[in-house]
Amino acid sequence: MATTKKTSAKSTQINDDKIIELYMNTVLSNHASPKNVYLFCKENAIQESDFYSFFGSFENIKQVIWVKFFENAARTINKEEAYASYSDKNKLLTLFYTLFEILTLNRSYVLFSLQENKNNLKNLKDLTLLRTEFKEFIVNIIEENDNVGLAKLNNITKPVFSEGAWIQFLLILKFWIDDTSKGFEKTDIIIEKSVNTAVDVFNTKPLESLIDLGKFLWNENKMK
Repeated sequence: MATTKKTSAKSTQINDDKIIELYMNTVLSNHASPKNVYLFCKENAIQESDFYSFFGSFENIKQVIWVKFFENAARTINKEEAYASYSDKNKLLTLFYTLFEILTLNRSYVLFSLQENKNNLKNLKDLTLLRTEFKEFIVNIIEENDNVGLAKLNNITKPVFSEGAWIQFLLILKFWIDDTSKGFEKTDIIIEKSVNTAVDVFNTKPLESLIDLGKFLWNENKMK
């Protein structure tokens, strides 16, 4: 009976964030995914039932981790009092800058997560749930900014723009993986240039922005 009570008390302390923390620590310590749920739970002194209360598999937990990164970025953004008044371009910039700051804080795990799909991020299963969350957030940005900027996209091109923003994120992510500049300052540059290009395509200066972005990417590729 005493054992049962102790287990129940411990179980109340387990939540999805705790399991994610344990999973990420296990992955980074062993540089490998756990072999199975049983061993993972045994090594971390948690009940299998607790794990399955929140996640159906390791594939599920890996997808949720990326969603957590994004939700953290969204919460951080929404805490800024001035965010609601930002232009569409500045909202996109804030999203990308904040998201990549969070990814940088978790860079070791992110690189492990992506290492097997480094050159094919578009098909990475770990990003499946994130893609949905990300595109919905982009559509919300468009809908919130009535009468200005991206609002001209309306319903026909919202899905196109949100998908384009997602591809843009993947391209920046690929660049960030290989970025060896101090403080990832080159990633900051590519974020600014790519967001300027994406927004300007629907405004007044697409050609100048595309040329500017192309020059930057060309110079970076020549240096590698």
